[in-house]
Amino acid sequence: MVTGGAGFIGSNLIRSLLKSGFKVSVLDNLSTGKIENIAGVKLYEGDLLDRDFVCQCVFRESPEVVIHLAAQASVPQSLVDPSADACINITGSVNLFEASRLGGLRKVVYASTAAIYGSPRYLPLDEQHPAQPLSGYGLSKYTVERYLQLYQYLYGLDYTVLRLANVYGAGQSSSGEGGVVAVFLDRIMSGGQPLIHGDGRQTRDFIHVSDIVAAISCALERGSGAVLNIGAGLPVSINQLFRIIKKETGYAGNPAFAPPRPGDIKESWYNINRAAVELKWSPTVRLEQGIRLCLY
Repeated sequence: MVTGGAGFIGSNLIRSLLKSGFKVSVLDNLSTGKIENIAGVKLYEGDLLDRDFVCQCVFRESPEVVIHLAAQASVPQSLVDPSADACINITGSVNLFEASRLGGLRKVVYASTAAIYGSPRYLPLDEQHPAQPLSGYGLSKYTVERYLQLYQYLYGLDYTVLRLANVYGAGQSSSGEGGVVAVFLDRIMSGGQPLIHGDGRQTRDFIHVSDIVAAISCALERGSGAVLNIGAGLPVSINQLFRIIKKETGYAGNPAFAPPRPGDIKESWYNINRAAVELKWSPTVRLEQGIRLCLY
């Protein structure tokens, strides 16, 4: 069962799982996901905050593994309404874990985030770096990680936590919390001008969605009780990203610049050595190749 399966990552994951012969169901409230993304897959449309609904879905399907992607994923929104962020991300997740425990599931694979680290004390970030979230979103995602650790200790529910870097790929929306790659491409393709917040020298770790799908697939059977960074393991500045996109699209213009956004971190990129050991996984799509895949 994939929560948030109608979204960008979830729909890519489901296509891969189906090709591999898995039986898949989806739990999604379609607040951001699109039903056409999961045509032909059994959908339970509803909210993780409805505990009875979640239990009914899990008991009816009896999945072996739940892949938990559903979340309130907006850092700015978590600052505007931290109560709603905590309710959706924490209470919704605990409802899912209770249903998983009572339904006798084997494992939960949880999509977490680099936002749990806050401002890096050192780079690249490894899993031993202190968790110091600077937003309600980062804090709520980290809290869910700790709940999973508790559920394993108390009830034996296995888990793997995957702290995802900046995911991009074809089909990603440029609205809402759409990644910077999708936003830049949308601006260029619509005849607009890409906008960079800050000086553009801030770095991020960009990982193609196909590599995320591969990591999640590996976690179905590996990484028991592990918390793992999933990224490309390379720093790329926003200015570098723009130059790559400019080259691949043939865009002739330059970006516009705006003041930095509150809470933006200057530098962030991952050490992914532990994922290579625990999951037998490594990224395969270079950024230039990934941008081309977004275009064709």
